Amino acid sequence: MKTYKKVYIEITNVCNLSCSFCPKTQRESKFLSVDEFKIVLKEIKPYTKYIYFHLMGEPLLNPNLEEFLKIAYEEDFKVNITTNGTLLKKVKDILFKSKALRQINISLHSFEANNKDVSFLEYFDEVLGFIKEANENTGIVTAMRLWNLDSYSIKGDNSLNADIVDKIKEVFDYKEDLKTLLNNQKRTKLMGNLYLNVADKFQWPNMNIEPLGDTGFCHGLRDHFGILVDGTVVPCCLDGEGDMSLGNIYKESLHEILNGDRSKNFYNGFSNRKKVEELCKRCGYSERFSK
Repeated sequence: MKTYKKVYIEITNVCNLSCSFCPKTQRESKFLSVDEFKIVLKEIKPYTKYIYFHLMGEPLLNPNLEEFLKIAYEEDFKVNITTNGTLLKKVKDILFKSKALRQINISLHSFEANNKDVSFLEYFDEVLGFIKEANENTGIVTAMRLWNLDSYSIKGDNSLNADIVDKIKEVFDYKEDLKTLLNNQKRTKLMGNLYLNVADKFQWPNMNIEPLGDTGFCHGLRDHFGILVDGTVVPCCLDGEGDMSLGNIYKESLHEILNGDRSKNFYNGFSNRKKVEELCKRCGYSERFSK
């Protein structure tokens, strides 16, 4: 049986921010229940040991977060969470005591991409304070993200990046030239389990934009797939509307879904560097694998 590096589980499609880089979802708002989470874990257990609370939405909003982490540990899963960082202080105790939590990815670029109700210092003092405490007192990996650099075709919201990097250097007493380092390698380890990653802003796939091309490559269904909050299985972590639905985990087995015709066509298409799905033809992220 094929196994996967990770499976994305959308535990909610609700978010407390409205980032300019995020396409938002038109699906009905929903929070994953404990019973639904148990079903999902039972289905994916033969396929992976690593689950990511990520797709659309802000996962820290789900009131069942603590129970999810407890169940994940009991079922021998490792959990990664991607968050905008605004709720870290609120759920800090839940995260710090979790035995399942492996990594937290924090999208620092969320701050500038919003009409902010909090100041720069308030947001970054709170987020970086959480990260520092996590690095000093837990084994949790924390990865800060600035995925807002200008690409050849898209301008990112990044006028504050220099200030953000200076703030990071100050809080973590980092002495090296971090700006030059990031320009050269895009990812650096600051200390212990703490990382900073930068990347270009990309065009999210959207059925309403013109196709970008039909050749390319993607790791969807190779090292990952995703499960939306309503149970829809998608081949890619960027299919936020379920446009490439492979089936529903509450209506058929995951084995049937992953071995269905649409799954095979998706996988075989990219084996030949061919985008067979219309959404894939409108995805700017896949361009990263074509360079």
